[in-house]
Amino acid sequence: APGQAAVALCGIVASTSLMVAMAVMVASFRGSVDEWLGQLLPADLYLHIEGADAGGLNPDLQARLAALPGVAGVRFVRQMPVRLAADRPPVALTGQPIKADPAAALPLTGASRSVAAGETPAWISEPMARLYGLAPGDTLRLPVGGGLTVTVAGVWRDYSRQFGAVALDAKDFEALTGDLSKTEAAFTLAPGLAGAPVARAIKAALPPALAEQTLIAEPRQLRARALAIFDQSFAVTYALEVIAILIGLAGVATAFSAQTLARTREFGVLRHLGVTRAEIGWQLASEGAALGALGGLAGITLGLVMAQVLIHVINPQSFNWTMATSVPWGLMAGLLAALVVAAAGTAVIAGRRALAVSAVLAVRNDW
Repeated sequence: APGQAAVALCGIVASTSLMVAMAVMVASFRGSVDEWLGQLLPADLYLHIEGADAGGLNPDLQARLAALPGVAGVRFVRQMPVRLAADRPPVALTGQPIKADPAAALPLTGASRSVAAGETPAWISEPMARLYGLAPGDTLRLPVGGGLTVTVAGVWRDYSRQFGAVALDAKDFEALTGDLSKTEAAFTLAPGLAGAPVARAIKAALPPALAEQTLIAEPRQLRARALAIFDQSFAVTYALEVIAILIGLAGVATAFSAQTLARTREFGVLRHLGVTRAEIGWQLASEGAALGALGGLAGITLGLVMAQVLIHVINPQSFNWTMATSVPWGLMAGLLAALVVAAAGTAVIAGRRALAVSAVLAVRNDW
């Protein structure tokens, strides 16, 4: 019954396409975040001061930390909120060594351009560029200290600040704000040295009150924590994907139940011709498998198209950042196989009632 099969097929296509679209979007987002963390965390050890009342690392503390045994190099960062527009949330203004090698300091989305003599370069995050309509070469007024007009030298990828961030070279930041303290540090250790002993030495070098509000971690720990938070945030999405597939299979079960009950006389004739219940069961299983494969392939194709809309249209409009498409082909193959098996099993289970009728009673209306 092609008409009834089409109804069942619509349920599979709809649920599968929804699951595939969401799975590809989440996989692309997770892959982009993982790659971004790899670019953002090239050092061996990271320090972050938590809490607005914790103060920061003054120049003396900075010199003391840089001189610790095992520390081959250290990059200090200062971050503070700045409100550029009264009707918009504050953006993050950061100061760190950038001018020497912008591509090493920031995960740039393109090449960093040079600015004219006398101009102050600034590197803005991707959400900042989209929210404020800025591009390399444009100017931006920072209402900090006496105020400063900067020239956008590049755009960098940032998935941690949805409302934007502006990065200045450390010397330009200090000249603008007059603030020499730092709130973050990235340590490069001597070759072959473990991070744990240096982390303990850093903690011991800090004042007790400041040490209590200081987080020190290796990049693998920060990455694992960030990805764990990401997975927890999308746990509901994964559950909705499973529910969507179950709804599709429920549609298959309903359609096959109706079809098999309508085909009771057909099965009775086949039984009189010598076809066994097992052979009819295999026939139903093959029909269900074919329907599941067709619906799965159509759903995956439609889902991949929907995913491109989510990734390249909806996501930038909603969150102001972009990502590269990453298709979990293993998940797609597993989903298709699961759909084929589930649809075949559902068809067999749905046909058990019709097969339970005796061959004689199934064709009694034809006597």
